[in-house]
Amino acid sequence: MTTTTAAPAVTTEQSTGTSTETSAKTPSGTSSRTSFGTSFGTSSGREARRRRTKRRGLSPGKRLPASRIIGPALFFALWAAASAAGLLDPGAIPAPWTVLETAGRLWTDGTLSTDVLTSLERAAYGFAIGLTAGVSLALASGLSRVGEALIDGTVQLNRAIPTLGLIPLFILWLGIGETFKIAIIAIVVYIPIYLNTHAALSGIDHRFVELAEVQGLNRFQFIRQIVIPGALPGFFVGLRLGVTGSWLGLVVLEQINATSGLGYMMFQAQNYGQTDVILVGLLIYGVFGLASDSVVRLIERRVLSWRRSLSS
Repeated sequence: MTTTTAAPAVTTEQSTGTSTETSAKTPSGTSSRTSFGTSFGTSSGREARRRRTKRRGLSPGKRLPASRIIGPALFFALWAAASAAGLLDPGAIPAPWTVLETAGRLWTDGTLSTDVLTSLERAAYGFAIGLTAGVSLALASGLSRVGEALIDGTVQLNRAIPTLGLIPLFILWLGIGETFKIAIIAIVVYIPIYLNTHAALSGIDHRFVELAEVQGLNRFQFIRQIVIPGALPGFFVGLRLGVTGSWLGLVVLEQINATSGLGYMMFQAQNYGQTDVILVGLLIYGVFGLASDSVVRLIERRVLSWRRSLSS
């Protein structure tokens, strides 16, 4: 009778600071190894991934497709449903299909197309002048102490004065033609562009200025490599406000001493109680405002693609 005795286990410990490995021979002569370091690393990795998952849950998430038109589409759906249910007075708030029918009739007559082109031309001229003035003044004030002393206080004073309150004075100076309308729109546009661009320039970290001096950059290189990238986020904020301001100023100006344009069309419709025509003008202004703001946001997303933010 033969008795087989298992070989004693042989334990080998290696101190590496983080892991301990145990090796034991089995009766069959093979060895089994258990790595505590690997197990610890796996659990640590799971814990790190769990933390990352929790942090990722704080972000707004992926951008919804066509998210900019979901709100307006819901508004028009509620408007149509309320009109179909008879909850709205047709004389005060016509149904959406009535407004669309009126818009088609005005466009066929040629009245609406002429007014739209006139309004677009006024807004474009005023916006171009305001954009140029806002950027130029912001650069002159943000990059020079002398420029800041001469420009910033004047712009702040102009901002404190209601722009529409300047209309009577500008009519006396420039007459009742197109010049005064374009000038008022330019003032409405340049103020937000100047304020946000100047604030972005003032907020550039001084360490970047010191780095540019150490690298030996000249004035042009400093503006191109440091100033412009640092000021772009604030500039786009001001640009969006300026675009919206141009349409807000236009709708008021075209109802004062004007003989054409969407505002003039709405003013005439008010005299005759044509609510559907007024709503046509308001909807066109809204579409122009939403479209122009979307274009600016698209350009901003392309130009500032390097920036990591909640919106991106």
